Amino acid sequence: MFSSLEELKESCAERGLPIWKVVQEEDAKEQGITPGEHFAKMAGFYSAMKLSDENYDSGLKSRSGLVGGEAGKIAGRRAAGGLLCGDFCGMVMEKALRVSESNACMKRIVAAPTAGSCGVLPAVLVSYQQTKNVPDEKMVEALYVAAGIGGVIASRATLSGAEGGCQAEIGSASAMAAGALCYLMGGEDTMITHAAAMALKSLLGLACDPVAGLVEVPCVKRNVIGAVNAVTASDMACAGIVSRIPPDEVIDAMKSIGRQMSPAIKETGTGGLAATPTGRGMAAAMEAV
Repeated sequence: MFSSLEELKESCAERGLPIWKVVQEEDAKEQGITPGEHFAKMAGFYSAMKLSDENYDSGLKSRSGLVGGEAGKIAGRRAAGGLLCGDFCGMVMEKALRVSESNACMKRIVAAPTAGSCGVLPAVLVSYQQTKNVPDEKMVEALYVAAGIGGVIASRATLSGAEGGCQAEIGSASAMAAGALCYLMGGEDTMITHAAAMALKSLLGLACDPVAGLVEVPCVKRNVIGAVNAVTASDMACAGIVSRIPPDEVIDAMKSIGRQMSPAIKETGTGGLAATPTGRGMAAAMEAV
């Protein structure tokens, strides 16, 4: 694929094609399938995201008992008009929890780009589709935009919490969602890459500190933050605001920060929130069962 967002933009300009189409063609060639076959495959991924949201069960709890039912609480407050952030962001919050909780409860798992960040991209995309009545085909195009951004981050830095901290998971997912949303809102290529940059840089330095080593606390609620962060970054980009640090340099900074992080806050479950008295108590209680 591409080693930089700038290279991706240049390829789009040379071919006279939008980002989604260039990403599709490159990945189809790499996989040895036709663009049409690849589009159908990507449509299947988007369908899985929607099903994860639709099949949410508010009565289900994870095996640890730490996760479950939170999306229902947001749904109730949203229905009562009690959310200050408005209905769209309320929908995004709810869906981020629905998909993340479904993952933790071992229902449909959507790694986008990782299981720990699975709720961010579906929450933003499905909420937009339901609000704006956009056809599935357009949503799949947006998913290609997200994939292109994620591919560059994976190539240039990492998507692994164990390697780069949660900034590499929730941060990358937020960047992917911001770019995809910007595309859906009519943003041109530079706006799309700057939306991704602003989303990612807002989460630089985020620790990966899962309590008891489970992708549950604080992971599920961080999906909400990453999803809403993506919406604000996209709005800023579409308003003409740019990241003063170029997008590719933001990705490089994330990689550098990850290298400087202590292993204790890179998915080991030994630092950060996992090391608090309550976090250690939760872990001890589960070990005793």
